[in-house]
Amino acid sequence: MKSLTKILASAASGVICASTALAADFTFTYGQSQPESSSRGQSMVFFEKEVEARSNGRIDVQNFFDNTLGTEQEMYDQMATGIIQGTRGGFFANANPQFNIYLLPFLTAGWDEMRCLVGSDFTDSVEAAAGNGVHVPATGVSQGFRMYTNNVRPINQVSDLQGLKIREPQTDFFIAVAESMGSIVTPMAFSELYQAFKTGVIDGQHNPPSNIWNAKLYEVQKYLSVTNHMTGPDPMLINKAWYDSLPTDLQQIVDEVADEALKLNDELAQAAEFKLLDELGAHMEINTLSADGVASFQAAVAPVYQAGIDAGHYSQADLDAAMAAAKSCN
Repeated sequence: MKSLTKILASAASGVICASTALAADFTFTYGQSQPESSSRGQSMVFFEKEVEARSNGRIDVQNFFDNTLGTEQEMYDQMATGIIQGTRGGFFANANPQFNIYLLPFLTAGWDEMRCLVGSDFTDSVEAAAGNGVHVPATGVSQGFRMYTNNVRPINQVSDLQGLKIREPQTDFFIAVAESMGSIVTPMAFSELYQAFKTGVIDGQHNPPSNIWNAKLYEVQKYLSVTNHMTGPDPMLINKAWYDSLPTDLQQIVDEVADEALKLNDELAQAAEFKLLDELGAHMEINTLSADGVASFQAAVAPVYQAGIDAGHYSQADLDAAMAAAKSCN
């Protein structure tokens, strides 16, 4: 039986298609977890405006924010089956497990290296190898570097995570990383976080500052620890059958605007990060890891690199190429 959100998404898509059929040749329905005000949301507002303008109205873009169409997992499934045409979020490895490389803790030294990596020939090859009915026209950085929040204590060493119930995205790779750090892993949809903190089901979570702010987690969390332990890729995930149905000129427009939109997303997210930390500091106690603290995390997560190779997500050659690409702009 379909979930209610899937039924509603299907109905919404049908209504949208019916209402725009006379005005456009193609409809691109898109859903995401974050609000329109987020960097990801603003990049999709840009995508909508530019695709419609450059296609002279032949493509109608319909954006749905704030989990309107369901959880990230549900929206990915809707995209893969053609109920909607596009999404972004945490299930990119379903398109190509090589995307898990970008999640490796401490893979890059910061924003500059990560933006260099996502703009590299290596990333082009990962996008081109996408499967499972998904087309990936462009990849950005996943809204910034992750930091821990919780209601028990500041995180100064990796050992401080032991005994804490930490929410993790519902993917095997995130769970494996969390297990290496010693927390009590609690997989959960992002949309369920706020209520879970209010009821005490979990103690903490980790996300970039933009997600922490937009979800108002500062209202239900006491401590924010600037660990910057991982970020990730932010590929645009498009239903391949829909993309293949476009004439070549419209495919080119979608690809070009997607690339521009994701670059805009990265600029907005990077610019907002320090400002958001100041604003979060008005509500939460913030600490930053010392060099010893960083070293404790790095030692704990080292086995995860080999685990990804053993699981067949990527090869050692892939890992070496990604690390070289990240430093190629230095």
